[in-house]
Parts: sequence; C-alpha cells; structure tokens
Amino acid sequence: MSKYTLTQLEQHEEFIRRHIGPDAGEQAEMLACVGAASLDELTERIVPPAIRLPAPLSVGPSYSEAEGLSAIRALASRNKVCKNYIGMGYYGTEVPKVILRNVLENPGWYTAYTPYQPEIAQGRLEAILNFQHLSIDLTGLDLASASLLDEATAAAEAMALAKRVSKAKKANVFYVADDVFPQTVDVVKTRARCFGFEVIVGPAAEAVNHDVFGVLLQYTNRWGEIGDYTDLIAQLHEMKAVVTMAADIMSLVVLRAPAVMGADVVFGSAQRFGVPMGFGGPHAAFFVTRDEYKRSMPGRIIGVSKDSRGNRALRMAMQTREQHIRREKANSNICTAQVLLANMASFYAVYHGPEGLKCIAQRIHRLTDILATGLKSKGIDLKNASWFDTLTFTVADNAALLARATAADVNLRCDADGSFGVSLDETITRADVAQLFDIILGAGHGLKPGLIDEVLLATGSGSIPASLRRKSEFLTHPTFNRYHSETEMMRYIKRLESKDLALNHSMISLGSCTMKLNAAVEMLPISWPEFANMHPFCPQQQAEGYQALIRQLADWLVDITGYDAVCMQPNSGAQGEYAGLLAIRQYHESRGEGHRNICLIPQSAHGTNPASAQLAGMKVVVTACDKLGNVDLDDLRTKAAEMADSLACVMITYPSTHGVYEETVRDICGIIHQYGGQVYLDGANMNAQVGITSPGYIGADVSHLNLHKTFAIPHGGGGPGMGPIGVKAHLAPFVAGHSVVALEGAAKDNGAVSAAPYGSAGILPISWMYIYLLGTKGLTLSTQVAMLNANYVAKRLGEHYPILYRGRDGLIAHECIVDLRPLKEACGVTEMDVAKRLNDYGFHAPTMSFPVAGTLMVEPTESESKVELDRFIDAMIAIRHEIARVESGQWPVDNNPLHHAPHTLADIMDPAFDQRPYDRQLAVFPSDAVKANKFWPTVNRIDDVYGDRNLFCACVPISDYE
Repeated sequence: MSKYTLTQLEQHEEFIRRHIGPDAGEQAEMLACVGAASLDELTERIVPPAIRLPAPLSVGPSYSEAEGLSAIRALASRNKVCKNYIGMGYYGTEVPKVILRNVLENPGWYTAYTPYQPEIAQGRLEAILNFQHLSIDLTGLDLASASLLDEATAAAEAMALAKRVSKAKKANVFYVADDVFPQTVDVVKTRARCFGFEVIVGPAAEAVNHDVFGVLLQYTNRWGEIGDYTDLIAQLHEMKAVVTMAADIMSLVVLRAPAVMGADVVFGSAQRFGVPMGFGGPHAAFFVTRDEYKRSMPGRIIGVSKDSRGNRALRMAMQTREQHIRREKANSNICTAQVLLANMASFYAVYHGPEGLKCIAQRIHRLTDILATGLKSKGIDLKNASWFDTLTFTVADNAALLARATAADVNLRCDADGSFGVSLDETITRADVAQLFDIILGAGHGLKPGLIDEVLLATGSGSIPASLRRKSEFLTHPTFNRYHSETEMMRYIKRLESKDLALNHSMISLGSCTMKLNAAVEMLPISWPEFANMHPFCPQQQAEGYQALIRQLADWLVDITGYDAVCMQPNSGAQGEYAGLLAIRQYHESRGEGHRNICLIPQSAHGTNPASAQLAGMKVVVTACDKLGNVDLDDLRTKAAEMADSLACVMITYPSTHGVYEETVRDICGIIHQYGGQVYLDGANMNAQVGITSPGYIGADVSHLNLHKTFAIPHGGGGPGMGPIGVKAHLAPFVAGHSVVALEGAAKDNGAVSAAPYGSAGILPISWMYIYLLGTKGLTLSTQVAMLNANYVAKRLGEHYPILYRGRDGLIAHECIVDLRPLKEACGVTEMDVAKRLNDYGFHAPTMSFPVAGTLMVEPTESESKVELDRFIDAMIAIRHEIARVESGQWPVDNNPLHHAPHTLADIMDPAFDQRPYDRQLAVFPSDAVKANKFWPTVNRIDDVYGDRNLFCACVPISDYE
C-alpha cells in the first residue's frame, strides 16, 4: 500500500500535483462523501486482500518536468539521425509546420476520442472523410476505410477479405509476390497460420500456376521496379482470385491508378504524406476496395448521412460490425485505426493540393532519374529497368562503398544478395544526389547533377513506361484546391477543431477507455528530430537512445505488471490481444498440444476479446456471469473440464468490465491452469491496478497494456495506440519476432504482428515520461485517486440513478455502470437520449450500452478535479430532473429536450421552436456552467439508418458544409 498523500509531496514531485486532478482538500471532501478516512483505507476496502501487492513498485522516485526533459534529452542525444535512403515503406518527409503545430501538437486534435458520438465530432469526421476521398482518388477504387494500423497489417486484412469474398471457395492458397516488402510478408504469414491458409511466395507471374483465392502484389516493388500487372490480373480474375496490391502513396500521384489495372483491393502506408518516420510509427495505412465488398471491409468507415433537420452530417458507417455486437463474427478488430495520423496525411494533401503533390512527386522522380542516369553512365548495373524513387544496384567493392556511406552518415539499403538500394524522398536535394555520386562511385567521378538534368530535360526519361503514367485527374474536389496559403490552412484546421469536443474542453468519462491527462511535457519529445526522424531499419547502433528508452520502459512495465518480459511490437490494444493469444498458441504447439484451440470468454468481456480470439484462429466458447456480474465459477469450471483436452486459454478483464474487483480471480486462474490452459488478462482496466496489484501477481500468464489509456498516450480521435504485451517466462520465447530487425529474446521465425519491430515507437517517449515523472509514488497515487473519483461519482449519482454492480462494501473499482433501463420502461427515455443531452451540457457521453444494453458506463480517471466531477454529476442530476418531467407527463415522450438533443444554433433560430414545451434557454444553456463555457454541436441527432441505407463515403460538394 502506498501510504502517500498529496500533502507529503516534495518540491521535485510537482508533476504528481499537475497530473492528479483533486488537490488534498478536494480529496478529503470526496473521501468523506464515500465514507473513508484515507486513500489507503478506501483501497483496502476495494481491493481483495489476497491480491494486494506486498511491497511498493520498484519504478523509482518522482521527478520534476525539468528533470524529465533533461533525462529524455540525454536519451535522444544517443540517437544518431543520418540521411536515410533505406526506403522499404519508410521515407523522410517534410511535415508542414502549420499541421505540426495545429494538429500533431494540438490537444484539440490529439486528445479527442473515437467519434462514436458524431454530433460532437464533425471536425475529425470531415478530416477522415478527406482521407478516404484521397485514398479513393489515388487508387481509383470505390470505397476506403478510415485507416488501418500500418501497411503490413493492412496486407493481412486484405488477405482475410480476399478469402471472405473470393468465389474460388475451395482454394486455400494466398500467393505473395517475392518482391513484396519482407516485413509485409512476415505479418501476412503470421496471420495466415492462424487462419490455416497456405502462403506461397514466388515471382508474381507464377501466381497463375497455383489454385489461389487471393494474390498480393507490390506497386512499385521492393527493388523499385514498376510492374504493369494488367494482363496478370485479368488471368487471375478468370481463376476467380482476388487481387490485392500494396501501393506507394506518393508514387500514385504520377502512376496509373491500380484500379485501372484491375486490382480489387489496394492498400499502403500514408506515412510519406507528412508523417514522421518515428522509428516505425505511428502511421496510418489506407485501404480501398470495390463497393461490392463493403460488408467485408476491415476497420472503420466514415459515411455521409443526415441529421434530424435534414442537413448533411458525418458518422461512422455500418457500426453494426462493431465487436460488441458481432463479437467473434466480426470481420476484423475494430480497434485498428490511426486517426490522428490519417488526419495529418489528409491535411497534407489538402495543404499541397493536387498540383503541389504533383510537384513533390515529380521532383522526387526527377532526382531519381538524375541519379540513375549518372550511375548508368559510369557502368553501374541497375537491377530495375523502371522506377519512381527507388534504385537497386551492384558495385565491385561493397566494403569501400559502405565505408564511404558510413563516413558521410548515410544509410543505404543493403540486401542479402549483396546489392544496394536507394530510395529518394521529398527531403532530398541536388546536393544530396551529388553526395550519393561520391559515395557510390568514389572521388573523381566527374558527374554534375545539373548537367545530367539538362540532358534529361532535353531527351526525356523512360523510367516510367508511358502505359503506366497517370492520365486521370485526382483531388478535384474544392477541399483540396482551396487552402494552400498557411492562413487559409490554419483557419480550416481551426474550423474543424471547433466542431469537436476533446479533453481540452471537458472530461470524457468513458468506461474502459481511460481518458486521462496527456501532459504537454510528455508530448514534447515526439516532435524532436532524434525521435521523429529515425528509420526503423537503420543500423541499430544508431538508435542507442531508442533502445535504452525501450529497455527501461519495458523494465518498468515488467515491474508494474508482475510479468517476466514485455514485447513492444503490437501497435494497438487489439494487436496486443492478438499477439498475446499467438504466444499462447505457439506455447501449446511447442509442447505438442497444438490442438488446444478453445478460448473461454465471459459474457461480460470486452467486444475486442472474441474478435481477437477469432483472428488468432481460436474457437470462442462463452461462459456465464452471475446476477452480480461476476464470472460464474461453476459454469467456468464445468466448461473448462468438458473442454480440457482442447482448452487453450481464458480471456478475462480485471477489474471486471463491470468495474468491480472480483473476489474469485485467483480461483479463475487456478481452474484454467488445472485443465492445461493459459490465462489472458485484458489490460484495459490497468488504471485500477498500477501500484496496488498486478496481473502477474494475480496469476495471469499474459496481458496487453493500453499505453494509449493507462500510460498517457493520447487517443488522437481513434488512434494512435500501443498495446505491448507482458508475459510470464514460459511464454517469453513465443512473442513476436521480426524478419528485418533481430529482437532480443524473440525468435526471428516467431512471426511479426506489426510492420515495425517496436510498433509505434515514435510515441513511446510519452509513456516513458509519464512513468519517469510520476515514479512509484505518483503511479500508486494515480490509481488510488482514480478509484476515489469513480466512487465519488457512483456515490452521488447513486442517489438519483441505479448503479448496476458493486463490489466489496458496496464500492466499485475505477468505473461504474448507471442503469437507465428502468427509466426507459417507465417513460420511454433511452440511454441515447441521455447521451445526446449530455452534449448540450458540454460533455461527451460515457460509454453507451456496454457491457450492458441500456446503460452508461462512467470512468472519470485521476486527472479530473472535484470541480469537473461535480459539473458532470450536476449535469446528470439535472438530466434526471428533466426525465422526471417526462415521467409526470409534463413533457411528451417525443417532444422534450432529451428527445431533441443535441440542440444547435439552427434549432434556436427556428421560429418553429416556439411549438416545443420548453424554452430556448433550457435547450442550450441548461446550467450556469454551460453559460460560462458553451460547446455548440454543429449538427442535430444523426440518422444512422439513413446513413447505412445510403452509404456514401467520400467528400460531398463543398456547398453542403457552408
């Protein structure tokens, strides 16, 4: 137990005061409200004695912000930022400063939540719609997703889609061209093993010699060659195969659209559209396919609908595919988006416009032509006859070339066959090309880039075949042709931001989606060049700072989780679940028990759990919960015994999804272990464990950690995320490996789950700073205050609404479920009505109808002060009084402020408003707090049914926004 209070903090522990919302006086008031004398007493009453940690964490002391910045600056200085020509899906890019400052470094964008409440998310929805429109235009296909995690995982999703929609039903082979990026092949093979698919890697042209359901091609390929696949795709279509294609987004600006060649699915990384390399991520992947495959699309899709006033409005389309509804039948795990990075890429396209993008792409290609022409003139053997930005070549003396490159701080791609590669990007200049001549040819070569350019301008270049040059226009929509000055761009970004409610306006009290402070000091380092501009495949000795940061962060997470090792590769919580289940699966296989494939999942589990189990090739068996919401031990024991020979694991969430510390958690672990299974403990609710208990101490074998929740990485409107897994020693040999970069403690052939070896390493400095600054004392206090805040909310709201589940002494852990079902039965007011009415009070709604339909689940986090908690509670109480007026018949069920919520300026300007039984003041200024800080929803309640029946997922005419 901590024995710490805010009044005992030293001066250098000031950050703890900054992170934790309630001050000492507020904590005392809340403790009195919930009937506890201290945080320690409250913790002892909430957490079962058998699972409380016997000693404090070993993270270390707390530090001030200045000390934290100094320490991480020292780590950053150990990274050596070289000029990178490695390519392979990662490229230098110029992040427009107007986007860097106003999006990446702006809490109005990076603290926003996934747009499940679209009426208060129209800004980021428009930005994502722009991303979809951009993807559609460049690829020539019909329907784009809102982004996926990275190019390699998008390839795995493309393979799964191909199997779902292919008419070659008896085929079980997915054919991968041997010129696809190796990390992509790695991730595809990992996913294929789970699904039981056979993967054949070979020359693209030989795909027709196999009975395939799908094929993966790369355009341009890893060597830089631009292939015309038109005839090959036609042959594959005759075989009923689905053709998927990985494409370079910048090359598509000047190359023929893949759809013209016949591709069915096109995907790739949008990184080089203004997103830093970040040692591997986070980066958004685009994913586009045919309209007839829309019901099989992975991830999220943003669509155009209309609101209750008939105005255009945006929303997440086809939400019935969400995991909490379809569970193990879901097409993919919904937590697969990189929204903040997709927004940056879309703004990059808006800022440059089609002509600006052409200028950038043509300049990259022209410099590549200059380099190629000069090298060929000196007898260098080029491996590729066509190119956009990448050349592959051989030289007589590899050692001499490498020595010159090392001396010049230049990284080239070094292939296993002894050849070299260079990939140019928008940061490359004529001087850089001249330096490449010196490195590749040695001194005295006599080549001048300017002279070569003059020759090329006079004679032309055939490096892109005429048949493969883009002839179609793209990005003709006004949005991409209007905001090219910084003034206009700044105002466009601000206009969209103003439509969105984020943490910089008010608390976001989402159950199981911890939305805590993402401190500015934690965010600062991700923009530093030493972290932002590192290539993930650079010589690893150049990344000593990253390696040290990752090792220390892993050590801290080992201490916090009670596990023996941590794998940093999964780049979302959903990927962490998948990676943890893969480790369990490979562990069983290593013991000759590969037949173990049953995953037991309680009814109350997160919806991502069944979807992840399905992706890992397991069969889901649901176990019951008792009337108190706890796992039914008798049912669990019965099913574990019945399926003992096939039992792979159980997936549980702790504290439970119902927000309670279940007393029988160690019994659950014991039952599963008794029958040969492993325990996967979902880390979504780690914010109620850190410093108090831990999954490893409880008895679990593996967990994922949502660094974007518990450890302060912001949600970014629905991504980025990081989901590293902690494992016990027996599972450590089976965590994800990587085909390009050797990872300590992981076998290379274990298979990768993400494109980069350390996932989205570029945001790990955020969690490093969070833990370093808080230290043992701050981490433990944060957990205790999170539980205090939750119990304070539950206590006060419990006087007005039923609280569905409680644990020991009538207390909860970190979240509570407000049961609105009795009110719905009594007067017809729904959980949706309450959620939308909260928008009028300036709040994002809590988690709606999960894990129990007809409820709201509230998680306040430790970062919210008592003032903000009271403001939220007062809003909920006021809404309860409004419901009472519906109950009494004073307001009709279909004509009251809850039914019409949220209210917009258009509502109160409408003369017809006078026909409503409540006034405009109550509609839009229902409290003094709202008058002081009003957030205006820009659309009324959105018609989801209309949006699904009239699916439209690209930019609408600009006049519709004005």
